[in-house]
Amino acid sequence: MAGTHGDSTRSVKAVASQDVPGAAVAAPPVFASAYHLAADEDDTLDSYGRRSNPTWRQLESALAQLEGAAAALSFASGMAALTAALRVLAQPGHTLVVPADGYYQVRAYAREYLASRGVTVVEARCADMVDAAAHADVVLAETPSNPELDVVDLHRLALTCRSRGTVLVVDNTTATPFGQQPLSLGADLVVASATKALAGHSDVLAGYVAGSHPELMERVERERLHAGAILGAFEAWLVTRSLGSAGLRFDRQCQNAAAVALTLRSHPAVRSVRFPGLADDPSHEVAARQMRRFGGIVSFELADADAVHALVDRSALLVAATSFGGIHTSVDRRARWGDSVAAGFARMSMGIEDTDDLVSDLQQALGPA
Repeated sequence: MAGTHGDSTRSVKAVASQDVPGAAVAAPPVFASAYHLAADEDDTLDSYGRRSNPTWRQLESALAQLEGAAAALSFASGMAALTAALRVLAQPGHTLVVPADGYYQVRAYAREYLASRGVTVVEARCADMVDAAAHADVVLAETPSNPELDVVDLHRLALTCRSRGTVLVVDNTTATPFGQQPLSLGADLVVASATKALAGHSDVLAGYVAGSHPELMERVERERLHAGAILGAFEAWLVTRSLGSAGLRFDRQCQNAAAVALTLRSHPAVRSVRFPGLADDPSHEVAARQMRRFGGIVSFELADADAVHALVDRSALLVAATSFGGIHTSVDRRARWGDSVAAGFARMSMGIEDTDDLVSDLQQALGPA
Protein backbone atom coordinates (compact mmCIF):
# COMPACT_ATOMS: atom_id res chain seq x y z
CA MET A 1 0.00 0.00 0.00
CA ALA A 2 2.89 2.38 0.71
CA GLY A 3 3.78 2.31 -2.99
CA THR A 4 0.29 3.05 -4.31
CA HIS A 5 -1.13 5.60 -1.88
CA GLY A 6 0.12 8.73 -0.16
CA ASP A 7 0.56 8.86 3.59
CA SER A 8 -2.69 10.66 4.34
CA THR A 9 -4.61 8.13 2.25
CA ARG A 10 -2.80 5.29 4.01
CA SER A 11 -3.72 6.80 7.38
CA VAL A 12 -7.40 7.11 6.53
CA LYS A 13 -7.65 3.65 4.98
CA ALA A 14 -5.82 2.04 7.91
CA VAL A 15 -8.47 3.15 10.40
CA ALA A 16 -11.51 2.62 8.17
CA SER A 17 -14.21 0.49 9.79
CA GLN A 18 -15.82 -2.43 8.00
CA ASP A 19 -17.93 -1.41 5.01
CA VAL A 20 -21.14 -2.93 6.36
CA PRO A 21 -24.52 -1.19 5.81
CA GLY A 22 -25.73 0.23 9.10
CA ALA A 23 -22.32 0.03 10.78
CA ALA A 24 -20.72 3.14 12.25
CA VAL A 25 -18.20 4.79 9.94
CA ALA A 26 -16.02 5.46 12.98
CA ALA A 27 -16.08 2.43 15.25
CA PRO A 28 -16.75 3.28 18.93
CA PRO A 29 -14.51 1.93 21.71
CA VAL A 30 -15.47 -1.31 23.42
CA PHE A 31 -15.13 -1.17 27.21
CA ALA A 32 -15.10 -4.66 28.69
CA SER A 33 -13.18 -6.64 31.26
CA ALA A 34 -15.21 -9.82 30.70
CA TYR A 35 -17.18 -11.34 27.82
CA HIS A 36 -19.88 -13.98 27.44
CA LEU A 37 -18.10 -17.29 26.89
CA ALA A 38 -19.01 -19.72 24.11
CA ALA A 39 -20.28 -23.15 25.19
CA ASP A 40 -17.74 -24.90 22.97
CA GLU A 41 -14.91 -23.15 24.87
CA ASP A 42 -13.45 -21.72 21.67
CA ASP A 43 -10.44 -19.77 22.97
CA THR A 44 -10.21 -17.64 19.82
CA LEU A 45 -13.09 -15.47 21.05
CA ASP A 46 -12.76 -12.54 23.42
CA SER A 47 -12.82 -13.82 26.97
CA TYR A 48 -11.01 -11.42 29.31
CA GLY A 49 -9.93 -7.79 29.01
CA ARG A 50 -6.24 -8.40 29.69
CA ARG A 51 -6.11 -10.84 26.80
CA SER A 52 -7.97 -9.13 23.97
CA ASN A 53 -10.26 -6.29 23.03
CA PRO A 54 -11.97 -5.40 19.73
CA THR A 55 -10.69 -1.81 19.98
CA TRP A 56 -7.12 -3.07 20.29
CA ARG A 57 -7.57 -5.14 17.18
CA GLN A 58 -8.68 -2.20 15.09
CA LEU A 59 -5.67 -0.17 16.25
CA GLU A 60 -3.28 -3.08 15.78
CA SER A 61 -4.57 -3.75 12.28
CA ALA A 62 -3.95 -0.10 11.38
CA LEU A 63 -0.45 -0.09 12.88
CA ALA A 64 0.47 -3.29 11.05
CA GLN A 65 -0.68 -1.79 7.76
CA LEU A 66 1.34 1.37 8.29
CA GLU A 67 4.52 -0.50 9.31
CA GLY A 68 4.19 -3.04 6.49
CA ALA A 69 3.92 -5.84 9.07
CA ALA A 70 1.83 -9.00 9.28
CA ALA A 71 0.76 -8.12 12.83
CA ALA A 72 1.09 -5.52 15.58
CA LEU A 73 0.55 -5.59 19.33
CA SER A 74 -0.47 -2.53 21.34
CA PHE A 75 0.96 -1.69 24.77
CA ALA A 76 0.40 0.84 27.53
CA SER A 77 3.44 2.90 26.48
CA GLY A 78 6.43 2.82 24.19
CA MET A 79 8.64 1.62 27.04
CA ALA A 80 6.13 -1.14 27.84
CA ALA A 81 6.36 -2.34 24.25
CA LEU A 82 10.14 -2.10 24.06
CA THR A 83 10.83 -3.78 27.40
CA ALA A 84 8.40 -6.61 26.61
CA ALA A 85 10.30 -7.32 23.40
CA LEU A 86 13.64 -7.24 25.22
CA ARG A 87 12.45 -9.56 27.99
CA VAL A 88 11.38 -12.07 25.36
CA LEU A 89 14.52 -11.84 23.25
CA ALA A 90 17.41 -11.13 25.63
CA GLN A 91 17.88 -14.25 27.74
CA PRO A 92 20.56 -14.96 30.38
CA GLY A 93 23.86 -15.58 28.62
CA HIS A 94 22.89 -13.46 25.61
CA THR A 95 24.67 -10.31 24.48
CA LEU A 96 22.38 -7.36 23.85
CA VAL A 97 23.44 -4.20 22.01
CA VAL A 98 21.54 -1.03 22.89
CA PRO A 99 22.01 2.54 21.60
CA ALA A 100 24.57 4.57 23.55
CA ASP A 101 23.21 7.73 21.95
CA GLY A 102 19.52 6.90 22.01
CA TYR A 103 16.72 7.27 24.55
CA TYR A 104 18.31 7.21 28.01
CA GLN A 105 15.55 5.15 29.65
CA VAL A 106 16.39 2.19 27.42
CA ARG A 107 19.98 2.14 28.67
CA ALA A 108 18.76 2.44 32.25
CA TYR A 109 16.43 -0.54 31.82
CA ALA A 110 19.12 -2.67 30.20
CA ARG A 111 21.65 -1.87 32.95
CA GLU A 112 19.32 -2.12 35.93
CA TYR A 113 17.11 -5.02 34.90
CA LEU A 114 18.56 -7.14 32.10
CA ALA A 115 22.22 -7.02 33.15
CA SER A 116 21.34 -8.18 36.67
CA ARG A 117 19.66 -11.23 35.13
CA GLY A 118 22.69 -12.44 33.21
CA VAL A 119 22.40 -10.48 29.96
CA THR A 120 25.62 -8.88 28.75
CA VAL A 121 24.69 -5.32 27.77
CA VAL A 122 26.82 -3.48 25.22
CA GLU A 123 26.18 0.19 24.50
CA ALA A 124 27.08 1.31 20.98
CA ARG A 125 26.65 4.62 19.22
CA CYS A 126 24.92 4.70 15.85
CA ALA A 127 28.24 4.81 14.00
CA ASP A 128 29.44 1.66 15.81
CA MET A 129 26.22 -0.34 15.74
CA VAL A 130 27.14 -2.54 12.76
CA ASP A 131 30.49 -3.56 14.31
CA ALA A 132 28.87 -4.26 17.68
CA ALA A 133 26.21 -6.44 16.04
CA ALA A 134 28.89 -8.88 14.87
CA HIS A 135 29.20 -10.14 18.46
CA ALA A 136 25.58 -9.94 19.64
CA ASP A 137 22.52 -12.14 20.01
CA VAL A 138 20.05 -9.25 20.02
CA VAL A 139 20.47 -5.72 18.65
CA LEU A 140 18.21 -2.79 19.43
CA ALA A 141 18.77 0.15 17.08
CA GLU A 142 17.12 3.54 17.30
CA THR A 143 17.26 5.60 14.12
CA PRO A 144 17.27 8.55 13.91
CA SER A 145 18.56 8.52 17.46
CA ASN A 146 16.91 10.55 20.19
CA PRO A 147 18.04 13.26 20.79
CA GLU A 148 21.14 13.65 18.59
CA LEU A 149 19.48 12.45 15.35
CA ASP A 150 22.29 10.21 14.13
CA VAL A 151 21.20 7.53 11.65
CA VAL A 152 22.00 3.81 11.55
CA ASP A 153 22.51 2.15 8.17
CA LEU A 154 19.71 -0.38 8.61
CA HIS A 155 20.49 -2.35 5.46
CA ARG A 156 24.11 -2.97 6.53
CA LEU A 157 23.04 -3.68 10.09
CA ALA A 158 20.39 -6.17 8.98
CA LEU A 159 22.87 -8.01 6.75
CA THR A 160 25.31 -8.33 9.65
CA CYS A 161 22.59 -9.55 12.00
CA ARG A 162 21.25 -12.05 9.50
CA SER A 163 24.71 -13.50 8.83
CA ARG A 164 25.04 -14.60 12.46
CA GLY A 165 21.41 -15.20 13.41
CA THR A 166 21.12 -12.06 15.50
CA VAL A 167 17.64 -10.68 16.12
CA LEU A 168 17.32 -7.05 15.03
CA VAL A 169 14.79 -4.77 16.71
CA VAL A 170 14.41 -1.20 15.46
CA ASP A 171 12.86 1.64 17.44
CA ASN A 172 10.96 3.58 14.77
CA THR A 173 9.55 6.29 17.05
CA THR A 174 11.37 9.32 15.65
CA ALA A 175 10.96 8.36 11.98
CA THR A 176 7.43 6.90 12.20
CA PRO A 177 6.21 4.47 9.53
CA PHE A 178 5.69 7.50 7.28
CA GLY A 179 9.41 8.24 7.39
CA GLN A 180 10.87 4.75 7.11
CA GLN A 181 9.85 1.09 7.25
CA PRO A 182 12.54 -0.91 9.06
CA LEU A 183 10.89 -4.27 8.36
CA SER A 184 11.41 -3.76 4.64
CA LEU A 185 15.09 -3.05 5.36
CA GLY A 186 15.59 -6.33 7.21
CA ALA A 187 14.52 -5.73 10.81
CA ASP A 188 12.83 -8.61 12.64
CA LEU A 189 10.68 -6.41 14.87
CA VAL A 190 9.72 -2.76 15.07
CA VAL A 191 8.98 -1.11 18.41
CA ALA A 192 7.71 2.42 18.83
CA SER A 193 6.00 4.89 21.07
CA ALA A 194 2.63 5.77 19.55
CA THR A 195 2.49 8.52 22.19
CA LYS A 196 4.50 10.71 19.84
CA ALA A 197 3.60 11.63 16.24
CA LEU A 198 1.06 8.86 15.64
CA ALA A 199 -1.25 9.82 18.51
CA GLY A 200 0.07 13.33 18.15
CA HIS A 201 -2.00 15.35 20.61
CA SER A 202 0.03 15.05 23.84
CA ASP A 203 -2.90 13.43 25.63
CA VAL A 204 -2.32 9.66 25.59
CA LEU A 205 0.45 7.13 26.25
CA ALA A 206 0.71 4.09 23.95
CA GLY A 207 3.26 1.83 22.31
CA TYR A 208 3.43 -1.10 19.95
CA VAL A 209 5.48 -3.96 18.56
CA ALA A 210 5.09 -4.89 14.89
CA GLY A 211 6.53 -7.76 12.88
CA SER A 212 5.97 -10.53 10.39
CA HIS A 213 7.55 -13.50 12.19
CA PRO A 214 4.60 -15.38 13.79
CA GLU A 215 6.72 -17.12 16.42
CA LEU A 216 8.30 -13.86 17.62
CA MET A 217 4.98 -12.06 17.73
CA GLU A 218 3.34 -14.92 19.63
CA ARG A 219 6.07 -14.77 22.27
CA VAL A 220 5.65 -11.02 22.67
CA GLU A 221 1.88 -11.41 22.90
CA ARG A 222 2.32 -14.06 25.61
CA GLU A 223 4.59 -11.67 27.52
CA ARG A 224 1.94 -8.95 27.31
CA LEU A 225 -0.70 -11.33 28.64
CA HIS A 226 1.46 -12.34 31.60
CA ALA A 227 2.92 -8.92 32.44
CA GLY A 228 -0.37 -7.08 31.89
CA ALA A 229 1.06 -3.91 30.31
CA ILE A 230 -2.07 -3.51 28.21
CA LEU A 231 -3.51 -0.44 26.55
CA GLY A 232 -6.91 0.67 27.84
CA ALA A 233 -9.79 0.55 25.38
CA PHE A 234 -10.33 4.31 25.56
CA GLU A 235 -6.64 4.98 24.96
CA ALA A 236 -6.64 2.54 22.04
CA TRP A 237 -9.62 4.39 20.59
CA LEU A 238 -7.88 7.75 21.03
CA VAL A 239 -4.81 6.54 19.13
CA THR A 240 -6.94 5.00 16.38
CA ARG A 241 -8.92 8.23 16.08
CA SER A 242 -5.66 10.19 15.79
CA LEU A 243 -4.11 7.84 13.23
CA GLY A 244 -6.57 9.01 10.60
CA SER A 245 -4.88 12.42 10.49
CA ALA A 246 -1.34 11.27 11.29
CA GLY A 247 -0.10 11.35 7.70
CA LEU A 248 -1.36 14.90 7.25
CA ARG A 249 0.14 16.08 10.54
CA PHE A 250 3.49 14.39 9.88
CA ASP A 251 3.71 16.04 6.47
CA ARG A 252 3.43 19.50 8.07
CA GLN A 253 5.86 18.56 10.85
CA CYS A 254 8.46 17.46 8.29
CA GLN A 255 7.93 20.65 6.30
CA ASN A 256 8.38 22.72 9.44
CA ALA A 257 11.49 20.81 10.47
CA ALA A 258 13.21 21.45 7.14
CA ALA A 259 12.46 25.19 7.33
CA VAL A 260 13.45 25.48 11.00
CA ALA A 261 16.73 23.60 10.44
CA LEU A 262 17.73 26.12 7.76
CA THR A 263 16.70 29.03 9.98
CA LEU A 264 18.71 27.75 12.93
CA ARG A 265 21.77 26.98 10.83
CA SER A 266 21.93 30.55 9.52
CA HIS A 267 21.74 32.24 12.93
CA PRO A 268 25.00 33.19 14.74
CA ALA A 269 23.58 32.34 18.17
CA VAL A 270 23.23 28.70 17.15
CA ARG A 271 26.42 26.68 17.58
CA SER A 272 25.31 23.55 15.72
CA VAL A 273 22.27 21.96 14.13
CA ARG A 274 21.40 18.31 13.54
CA PHE A 275 18.71 17.32 11.06
CA PRO A 276 19.11 14.39 8.63
CA GLY A 277 17.41 16.40 5.90
CA LEU A 278 20.24 18.95 5.69
CA ALA A 279 22.52 18.08 2.78
CA ASP A 280 25.63 18.64 4.91
CA ASP A 281 24.39 16.73 7.97
CA PRO A 282 26.71 13.80 8.84
CA SER A 283 23.77 11.39 8.58
CA HIS A 284 22.23 12.75 5.40
CA GLU A 285 23.70 10.24 2.94
CA VAL A 286 22.49 7.20 4.87
CA ALA A 287 19.16 8.83 5.75
CA ALA A 288 18.49 9.67 2.10
CA ARG A 289 18.91 6.00 1.16
CA GLN A 290 16.53 4.55 3.72
CA MET A 291 14.12 7.29 4.77
CA ARG A 292 11.15 8.54 2.77
CA ARG A 293 10.98 11.67 4.94
CA PHE A 294 13.46 13.08 7.42
CA GLY A 295 11.08 13.58 10.32
CA GLY A 296 9.76 16.42 12.41
CA ILE A 297 12.61 16.83 14.93
CA VAL A 298 15.59 19.21 14.84
CA SER A 299 18.33 19.27 17.47
CA PHE A 300 20.54 22.30 18.03
CA GLU A 301 22.93 23.85 20.51
CA LEU A 302 22.86 27.34 22.02
CA ALA A 303 25.42 28.88 24.36
CA ASP A 304 24.02 27.45 27.60
CA ALA A 305 20.90 26.44 29.49
CA ASP A 306 19.85 30.06 30.05
CA ALA A 307 19.90 30.68 26.31
CA VAL A 308 17.49 27.78 25.75
CA HIS A 309 15.12 29.04 28.44
CA ALA A 310 15.31 32.57 27.02
CA LEU A 311 14.44 31.29 23.55
CA VAL A 312 11.22 29.75 24.85
CA ASP A 313 10.37 32.79 26.98
CA ARG A 314 10.70 35.17 24.01
CA SER A 315 8.65 32.96 21.70
CA ALA A 316 4.90 33.16 21.21
CA LEU A 317 4.66 29.62 19.80
CA LEU A 318 7.29 27.41 21.41
CA VAL A 319 6.26 25.21 24.35
CA ALA A 320 8.74 23.93 26.94
CA ALA A 321 7.88 20.24 27.16
CA THR A 322 9.48 16.84 26.91
CA SER A 323 8.16 14.10 24.60
CA PHE A 324 7.67 15.01 20.95
CA GLY A 325 5.38 14.61 17.96
CA GLY A 326 2.50 16.76 19.22
CA ILE A 327 0.62 19.48 17.39
CA HIS A 328 2.49 22.21 19.30
CA THR A 329 6.16 22.91 18.56
CA SER A 330 8.07 22.07 21.72
CA VAL A 331 11.61 22.56 22.99
CA ASP A 332 13.33 20.24 25.46
CA ARG A 333 16.78 20.90 26.95
CA ARG A 334 18.07 17.36 27.07
CA ALA A 335 20.88 17.71 29.63
CA ARG A 336 18.25 18.14 32.33
CA TRP A 337 17.33 14.45 31.85
CA GLY A 338 20.90 13.18 31.98
CA ASP A 339 21.67 12.86 28.26
CA SER A 340 25.36 13.20 27.50
CA VAL A 341 25.01 16.51 25.65
CA ALA A 342 26.04 20.12 26.22
CA ALA A 343 24.03 22.27 28.61
CA GLY A 344 22.69 24.35 25.71
CA PHE A 345 21.69 21.35 23.58
CA ALA A 346 17.96 21.28 22.80
CA ARG A 347 15.58 19.07 20.85
CA MET A 348 12.84 20.89 18.98
CA SER A 349 9.79 18.87 17.96
CA MET A 350 7.74 20.49 15.23
CA GLY A 351 4.05 21.06 15.58
CA ILE A 352 1.57 21.76 12.83
CA GLU A 353 1.69 25.55 12.93
CA ASP A 354 1.92 27.36 9.60
CA THR A 355 5.54 27.18 8.50
CA ASP A 356 5.94 30.91 7.88
CA ASP A 357 4.51 31.72 11.31
CA LEU A 358 6.84 29.28 13.04
CA VAL A 359 9.94 30.54 11.23
CA SER A 360 9.04 34.18 11.90
CA ASP A 361 8.46 33.47 15.59
CA LEU A 362 11.74 31.59 15.88
CA GLN A 363 13.69 34.38 14.22
CA GLN A 364 12.38 37.01 16.62
CA ALA A 365 12.92 34.70 19.62
CA LEU A 366 16.55 34.12 18.63
CA GLY A 367 17.16 37.85 18.35
CA PRO A 368 19.07 39.87 15.75
CA ALA A 369 21.23 37.84 13.39
